[in-house]
Amino acid sequence: MRIRIVDAFTDRPFAGNPAGVLLLDADSFPEDGWLQRVAAEVNLSETAFAHPTPGAQDTDWALRWFTPRAEVNMCGHATLATAHILHSTGAARGPVRFGARCGVLTTTAAEDGTITMDFPVAPLTSVVVTGEISAAIGADVLSVHETGDDVGDLMVEVVDERTVRALTPDIAAVAALPSRRGLVVTAAAESPATTGYDFVSRGFFPAVGIDEDPVTGSAHTALAPFWSRRLGRDALIGLQASARSGLVRTVLSGDRVRLSGRAVTVIDGELHAHP
Repeated sequence: MRIRIVDAFTDRPFAGNPAGVLLLDADSFPEDGWLQRVAAEVNLSETAFAHPTPGAQDTDWALRWFTPRAEVNMCGHATLATAHILHSTGAARGPVRFGARCGVLTTTAAEDGTITMDFPVAPLTSVVVTGEISAAIGADVLSVHETGDDVGDLMVEVVDERTVRALTPDIAAVAALPSRRGLVVTAAAESPATTGYDFVSRGFFPAVGIDEDPVTGSAHTALAPFWSRRLGRDALIGLQASARSGLVRTVLSGDRVRLSGRAVTVIDGELHAHP
């Protein structure tokens, strides 16, 4: 069984967010325990498992994502990585429809390798700013929003880009906050005209075994509507300012958002521990 490691939301190796990708030959998934053990062995923020869905009217592949600790409802970078493998290996041509926990996700590939993914917009609900959140991230907080069941984060707005970049959060305190996954901390870009991106973010998800995620596609289903309303534009570029870093292009369209990025296959190997 072939297993790949793909760096997503980047056009060069060793940047962006790495994801494991396993394309399964069967028309169903192995048992959940095996999937979770593989994800723990790969030990990346997510490992994607996909199998074809012959005969299905609305999907081409079924797709699931696992962190080293848990299955998640939505993942952007591992979806991008899976679509990249399907197109780069010739296993798929044209749009690919993935059936996932959060619904049907359609991806398309451009000639330059850019993958565009169609995701549901995360519903944003304003919540009270508490001292626990400020203490957990070590910075003053301007606003906080819940991001719905599929994303499961608290989206925390801080004063500026420098604050986002300088964060050294108390991970144990983040884990104790009332969110299913963790925190996405964001601010407007300091100099969008010169840097080429409109907002910045970082993601901390200790509840699912990820202290800091390099580039979080799913978080941009919340970041895109938030910043589109603030900035008055449907098309934006977000920079996730982790150590690896990556760019996510977003286009808001009603209750859907298109997320775009590139990907690079870094490792192509063989998994011997079959289910």
